[in-house]
Amino acid sequence: MAVTDSAPVDPAPSTDRSPLLTATGLEKHFPVRRGLLQRQVGAVRAVDGLDFEVLRGETLSLVGESGCGKTTTGRLITRLLEPTGGRVEFEGRDITHSSVRALRPLRRDIAMVFQDPYSALNPRHTIGTIVAAPYRIQGIEPPGGVKAAVQDLLSRVGLNPEHYNRYPHEFSGGQRQRIGIARTLALRPKLIVADEPVSALDVSIQAQVVNLLEDLQADLGLTYVLIAHDLSVVRHVSDRVAVMYLGKIVEIGGRDAVYDTPMHPYTVALLSAVPRPDPRRQAKRTRILLTGDVPSPLNPPPACRFHTRCWKAQEVCRTDEPPLAELAPGHRVACHFPENAPSGTSGGSGPD
Repeated sequence: MAVTDSAPVDPAPSTDRSPLLTATGLEKHFPVRRGLLQRQVGAVRAVDGLDFEVLRGETLSLVGESGCGKTTTGRLITRLLEPTGGRVEFEGRDITHSSVRALRPLRRDIAMVFQDPYSALNPRHTIGTIVAAPYRIQGIEPPGGVKAAVQDLLSRVGLNPEHYNRYPHEFSGGQRQRIGIARTLALRPKLIVADEPVSALDVSIQAQVVNLLEDLQADLGLTYVLIAHDLSVVRHVSDRVAVMYLGKIVEIGGRDAVYDTPMHPYTVALLSAVPRPDPRRQAKRTRILLTGDVPSPLNPPPACRFHTRCWKAQEVCRTDEPPLAELAPGHRVACHFPENAPSGTSGGSGPD
């Protein structure tokens, strides 16, 4: 029996900056099995002990190289994957190992925008059916009917409401991503995890989708976890940035602090590759080229996982894992020899 939901009223942007979601010691290890009996011979440590908070109304971005565990982290906090260890709390409630039945109401509050707009939409269904799926699954009858609610969502994301009966193949990649966003908004979630939402789109379309996400956040008071590798996009939309390397967060802090005074050598190397619009500053910049490949998460290096590629590595980096310590207000880094370190801590200065 369908439940009639109250009229969807757009909430005013919240000024509350308390934690909406908290991850403590979060882990995900994928077992590796071999042989006729499929015995476990190891595990891929995709996510290996993450501690972070997502504050209400903010955009927290997870950045890092491919394979560092960003997408796995997003799927863990949305509970699309079962954590191996650690704890996930949403609005103070432990959801780490909640059953499918217990998670069903939570699906109204946590949603996900997927990377590939082509594979995320069922080609056999109309746009109306796709966007209306959350209402059907949750047993909700919106005021005015499902069709009116879906057309309102299409209009909100910049699509023609009259395209309700069209199929995905009739739309461009950018329009398909807007359809996916409309579906995500159907139940007015509190937290949206956006997994590389613009990486599969043309550069000319990326800015439009990014601006749409920002406008929706301002209008609806949404909270985002943005998974991305384009550091220019991340700087444009983020409030805070967490840098991941081989399943660990190596640096987390406010956007301006991370971009202007990066402390972890890996962050410094990443930012040295980002083009600057000022040709004079770009010409003076020192590009840092990391040697070697990213180690396998099946057998990560001991202690600091970045020491095999770090130009500042010393013996302590190979024997003692650095804690994720707060070296400046709201700015934490896991490094024995941080760059741009405040007075009183060791470290050098990064490239201009």
